[in-house]
Amino acid sequence: MIDFTLISLFIPTVLLISITPGMCMTLAMTLGLSIGVSRTLWMMLGEVLGVAIVAISAVLGVSVVMLKFPSLFSLLKLCGAGYLLYLGINMWRSKGKLSLSFENKTSSQVKNQTLFNQGFVTAIANPKGWAFMVSLLPPFINKNYELPAQLAVLVIIIMISEFLCMLLYAAGGHTIGRLITERKNVALMNKISGSLMIAVAIWLALS
Repeated sequence: MIDFTLISLFIPTVLLISITPGMCMTLAMTLGLSIGVSRTLWMMLGEVLGVAIVAISAVLGVSVVMLKFPSLFSLLKLCGAGYLLYLGINMWRSKGKLSLSFENKTSSQVKNQTLFNQGFVTAIANPKGWAFMVSLLPPFINKNYELPAQLAVLVIIIMISEFLCMLLYAAGGHTIGRLITERKNVALMNKISGSLMIAVAIWLALS
Protein backbone atom coordinates (compact mmCIF):
# COMPACT_ATOMS: atom_id res chain seq x y z
CA MET A 1 0.00 0.00 0.00
CA ILE A 2 1.04 3.59 -0.67
CA ASP A 3 -0.01 6.83 0.97
CA PHE A 4 -1.09 8.87 -2.06
CA THR A 5 -1.47 12.02 0.01
CA LEU A 6 2.21 11.95 0.92
CA ILE A 7 3.16 11.09 -2.68
CA SER A 8 1.18 14.07 -4.00
CA LEU A 9 3.16 16.32 -1.68
CA PHE A 10 6.46 14.60 -2.44
CA ILE A 11 6.33 15.15 -6.23
CA PRO A 12 6.33 18.99 -6.23
CA THR A 13 8.85 19.01 -3.38
CA VAL A 14 11.33 16.88 -5.32
CA LEU A 15 10.78 18.81 -8.56
CA LEU A 16 11.44 22.11 -6.80
CA ILE A 17 14.64 20.80 -5.22
CA SER A 18 15.84 19.07 -8.40
CA ILE A 19 15.43 22.17 -10.59
CA THR A 20 17.56 24.21 -8.18
CA PRO A 21 21.09 24.69 -9.57
CA GLY A 22 23.52 22.20 -8.07
CA MET A 23 26.59 20.18 -8.94
CA CYS A 24 24.78 17.62 -11.10
CA MET A 25 22.72 20.25 -12.91
CA THR A 26 25.82 22.32 -13.60
CA LEU A 27 27.60 19.23 -14.89
CA ALA A 28 24.65 18.46 -17.19
CA MET A 29 24.71 21.99 -18.57
CA THR A 30 28.47 21.84 -19.06
CA LEU A 31 28.37 18.57 -20.98
CA GLY A 32 25.32 19.69 -22.94
CA LEU A 33 27.32 22.71 -24.01
CA SER A 34 30.44 20.78 -24.99
CA ILE A 35 29.24 17.42 -26.35
CA GLY A 36 25.50 17.80 -26.90
CA VAL A 37 22.37 16.51 -25.21
CA SER A 38 22.38 12.99 -26.68
CA ARG A 39 25.89 12.20 -25.40
CA THR A 40 25.11 13.80 -22.04
CA LEU A 41 22.39 11.18 -21.54
CA TRP A 42 25.12 8.75 -20.45
CA MET A 43 26.14 11.10 -17.65
CA MET A 44 22.50 11.46 -16.67
CA LEU A 45 22.12 7.68 -16.50
CA GLY A 46 25.06 7.46 -14.10
CA GLU A 47 23.71 10.34 -12.02
CA VAL A 48 20.19 8.98 -11.59
CA LEU A 49 21.59 5.56 -10.67
CA GLY A 50 23.89 7.20 -8.13
CA VAL A 51 21.02 9.24 -6.68
CA ALA A 52 18.89 6.10 -6.41
CA ILE A 53 21.65 4.32 -4.49
CA VAL A 54 22.08 7.31 -2.18
CA ALA A 55 18.32 7.48 -1.52
CA ILE A 56 17.99 3.77 -0.77
CA SER A 57 21.14 3.75 1.36
CA ALA A 58 20.00 6.79 3.32
CA VAL A 59 16.70 5.12 4.21
CA LEU A 60 18.37 1.81 5.08
CA GLY A 61 20.83 3.50 7.40
CA VAL A 62 24.03 3.26 5.37
CA SER A 63 24.45 6.98 5.87
CA VAL A 64 25.04 6.30 9.57
CA VAL A 65 28.04 4.15 8.63
CA MET A 66 29.32 6.88 6.33
CA LEU A 67 29.11 9.37 9.18
CA LYS A 68 31.10 7.04 11.45
CA PHE A 69 33.91 6.80 8.90
CA PRO A 70 34.13 10.34 7.45
CA SER A 71 37.66 9.75 6.16
CA LEU A 72 36.40 7.21 3.62
CA PHE A 73 33.73 9.58 2.43
CA SER A 74 36.21 12.46 2.23
CA LEU A 75 38.58 10.32 0.16
CA LEU A 76 35.81 9.43 -2.28
CA LYS A 77 34.76 13.05 -2.51
CA LEU A 78 38.30 14.31 -3.16
CA CYS A 79 38.94 11.65 -5.81
CA GLY A 80 35.78 12.66 -7.62
CA ALA A 81 36.67 16.34 -7.35
CA GLY A 82 40.21 15.70 -8.60
CA TYR A 83 38.89 13.83 -11.63
CA LEU A 84 36.46 16.62 -12.53
CA LEU A 85 39.19 19.22 -11.99
CA TYR A 86 41.49 17.36 -14.38
CA LEU A 87 38.78 17.28 -17.04
CA GLY A 88 37.95 20.94 -16.50
CA ILE A 89 41.54 22.11 -16.87
CA ASN A 90 41.93 20.12 -20.09
CA MET A 91 38.71 21.56 -21.46
CA TRP A 92 39.81 25.10 -20.56
CA ARG A 93 43.07 24.50 -22.41
CA SER A 94 41.14 23.06 -25.40
CA LYS A 95 42.71 19.67 -24.78
CA GLY A 96 41.26 16.29 -23.93
CA LYS A 97 38.36 14.32 -25.33
CA LEU A 98 35.60 16.54 -23.94
CA SER A 99 36.85 19.75 -25.54
CA LEU A 100 35.72 20.97 -28.94
CA SER A 101 38.03 21.29 -31.91
CA PHE A 102 37.92 23.51 -34.94
CA GLU A 103 37.37 20.49 -37.19
CA ASN A 104 34.72 18.76 -35.04
CA LYS A 105 32.12 20.80 -33.21
CA THR A 106 31.05 17.80 -31.15
CA SER A 107 33.36 15.30 -29.56
CA SER A 108 32.75 11.61 -30.24
CA GLN A 109 36.02 10.43 -28.70
CA VAL A 110 34.94 10.43 -25.09
CA LYS A 111 33.69 7.01 -24.01
CA ASN A 112 30.15 6.48 -22.80
CA GLN A 113 31.55 4.72 -19.72
CA THR A 114 33.54 7.86 -18.86
CA LEU A 115 30.42 9.99 -19.03
CA PHE A 116 28.48 7.46 -16.96
CA ASN A 117 31.23 7.44 -14.32
CA GLN A 118 31.21 11.25 -14.14
CA GLY A 119 27.52 11.34 -13.29
CA PHE A 120 27.69 8.38 -10.90
CA VAL A 121 30.69 9.67 -8.93
CA THR A 122 29.26 13.19 -8.69
CA ALA A 123 26.00 11.85 -7.28
CA ILE A 124 27.57 9.37 -4.86
CA ALA A 125 30.28 11.75 -3.59
CA ASN A 126 27.96 14.69 -3.01
CA PRO A 127 27.58 15.10 0.78
CA LYS A 128 24.67 17.49 0.34
CA GLY A 129 22.88 14.78 -1.60
CA TRP A 130 23.22 12.40 1.33
CA ALA A 131 22.07 15.04 3.82
CA PHE A 132 19.14 15.90 1.58
CA MET A 133 17.99 12.29 1.28
CA VAL A 134 18.36 11.63 5.01
CA SER A 135 16.25 14.69 5.87
CA LEU A 136 13.75 14.52 2.99
CA LEU A 137 12.67 10.89 2.68
CA PRO A 138 11.62 9.87 6.23
CA PRO A 139 8.74 12.42 6.51
CA PHE A 140 7.22 11.01 3.31
CA ILE A 141 7.26 7.39 4.50
CA ASN A 142 4.10 6.16 6.22
CA LYS A 143 5.02 3.72 8.98
CA ASN A 144 1.64 2.03 8.65
CA TYR A 145 2.52 0.72 5.18
CA GLU A 146 5.28 -1.58 3.99
CA LEU A 147 8.59 0.16 3.35
CA PRO A 148 9.73 -1.55 0.09
CA ALA A 149 6.77 -0.39 -2.01
CA GLN A 150 6.91 3.16 -0.64
CA LEU A 151 10.66 3.43 -1.10
CA ALA A 152 10.45 2.11 -4.66
CA VAL A 153 7.87 4.74 -5.62
CA LEU A 154 9.82 7.56 -3.95
CA VAL A 155 13.08 6.54 -5.62
CA ILE A 156 11.43 6.30 -9.05
CA ILE A 157 9.97 9.79 -8.60
CA ILE A 158 13.39 11.14 -7.61
CA MET A 159 15.06 9.52 -10.61
CA ILE A 160 12.48 10.88 -13.05
CA SER A 161 12.67 14.35 -11.50
CA GLU A 162 16.47 14.40 -11.63
CA PHE A 163 16.52 13.17 -15.22
CA LEU A 164 13.99 15.72 -16.48
CA CYS A 165 15.76 18.61 -14.76
CA MET A 166 19.18 17.53 -16.04
CA LEU A 167 17.71 17.22 -19.52
CA LEU A 168 16.48 20.80 -19.24
CA TYR A 169 19.89 22.03 -18.10
CA ALA A 170 21.69 20.07 -20.82
CA ALA A 171 19.35 21.46 -23.47
CA GLY A 172 20.02 24.96 -22.16
CA GLY A 173 23.76 24.38 -22.33
CA HIS A 174 23.45 22.99 -25.85
CA THR A 175 21.46 26.04 -26.95
CA ILE A 176 24.15 28.34 -25.58
CA GLY A 177 26.78 26.24 -27.31
CA ARG A 178 25.08 26.53 -30.68
CA LEU A 179 25.20 30.31 -30.42
CA ILE A 180 28.97 30.40 -29.98
CA THR A 181 30.21 27.46 -32.05
CA GLU A 182 31.46 29.57 -34.93
CA ARG A 183 35.10 28.84 -35.74
CA LYS A 184 36.40 31.94 -33.95
CA ASN A 185 34.48 31.12 -30.76
CA VAL A 186 35.37 27.45 -30.22
CA ALA A 187 38.25 28.31 -27.87
CA LEU A 188 35.92 30.57 -25.86
CA MET A 189 33.37 27.77 -25.61
CA ASN A 190 36.01 25.39 -24.30
CA LYS A 191 37.01 27.94 -21.67
CA ILE A 192 33.41 28.37 -20.57
CA SER A 193 32.86 24.60 -20.36
CA GLY A 194 36.18 24.09 -18.57
CA SER A 195 35.48 26.85 -16.08
CA LEU A 196 32.09 25.33 -15.22
CA MET A 197 33.66 21.89 -14.79
CA ILE A 198 36.38 23.34 -12.53
CA ALA A 199 33.68 25.13 -10.51
CA VAL A 200 31.83 21.81 -10.00
CA ALA A 201 35.12 20.17 -8.89
CA ILE A 202 35.86 22.90 -6.34
CA TRP A 203 32.24 22.83 -5.17
CA LEU A 204 32.45 19.09 -4.58
CA ALA A 205 35.81 19.30 -2.80
CA LEU A 206 34.71 22.08 -0.43
CA SER A 207 31.17 20.89 0.26
